[in-house]
Amino acid sequence: MALNKKNIPQWLVHALLWLTISSLLFFPFLSGARTIPNNLLLKLFLAIVIFYLNYYYLVTKLLLKDRLWAYIALSVLLLLGAGLFSSIALHSLPPGGVPRRGGGMRPPREDDFWAFRYSMLTMSTTFVFAVPYIFGTMVKVYTEWQKNEDLRKLVEKEKIQSELNFLKTQINPHFLFNSLNTIYSLSVKKSADTSEAIINLSELMRYMLYEADKKLVPLAKELEYIKSYVALQRLRLANSENVTLKISGEEKGKVIPPLLFISFIENAFKYGTDYNGKSDVKINLSIRNESIQLYVKNIIGSFKAKSNSSGVGLENVKNRLNYLYPDAHVLNIIDDGKTYTVDLTLNLKNHELHNH
Repeated sequence: MALNKKNIPQWLVHALLWLTISSLLFFPFLSGARTIPNNLLLKLFLAIVIFYLNYYYLVTKLLLKDRLWAYIALSVLLLLGAGLFSSIALHSLPPGGVPRRGGGMRPPREDDFWAFRYSMLTMSTTFVFAVPYIFGTMVKVYTEWQKNEDLRKLVEKEKIQSELNFLKTQINPHFLFNSLNTIYSLSVKKSADTSEAIINLSELMRYMLYEADKKLVPLAKELEYIKSYVALQRLRLANSENVTLKISGEEKGKVIPPLLFISFIENAFKYGTDYNGKSDVKINLSIRNESIQLYVKNIIGSFKAKSNSSGVGLENVKNRLNYLYPDAHVLNIIDDGKTYTVDLTLNLKNHELHNH
């Protein structure tokens, strides 16, 4: 799994860091045309060693493992030790004595040794060692956080995609089962519409095979699918006078995830039909510039399945809506015991599909 997020190359960050520190250290000598002291080069080398010891080991093994106090203690000891080593081993008193406060030079005294060592310890620890050390900690923590965040988003995206594929595979067998029941009922009655129903079903299955596996399909194709499905259901019903499908608005140029509306429509036909095959189903699809509204209303027939299996399709589409349009849809379902109403609005503006 490759992360496609573009980040600043780490080598460039490190190069800029050491270029900045080197410039600050060497500028006073280069600007005055003086020779760079060897102890300054050694100090820079020691700072680099400490930096990468912290960057690759202490931060990784302690700080990022929630061992904060152990990290702080070792960091303080390391910085103080580096400063003390730098002060004692890499520095000596300047030749000619020590500068006087009022000007001129005076011979070094015994107590100048520790005063000079202390001043060098403070300067080395605070600037040469501590500043890049702290900066390195910040860079490493941010880098690891960004890496984990990118990985988390990638895993979440793949998880959502897998769940969406699973949801669609649940929808397809459910639809096929209902459609075959429709054709069976027509064949039992030896209806002349049986062949037309088979053709309709083949067109519907073609759509599901070649379009439903896509993330997005043209809205026009999805509407044709819904029209074919309603036509197939009308053939099954003994009385379909009260079955209406109204589509208004311009679908050109709009796209939508496939099979997003069909579960609501399936549910309407399933529970809006009585024992005599009489149905009352109203389906309105309103297409606007920035939104699509689906309104489905059906009477609740004289029988209703008591098992929970009938709600599988609706739960699936609710989950898909939460995944695909988390902040860009409004779904209202009303069941008053006599009628069942679904009012769904999708906001097509200012949102990004999660499975993109």
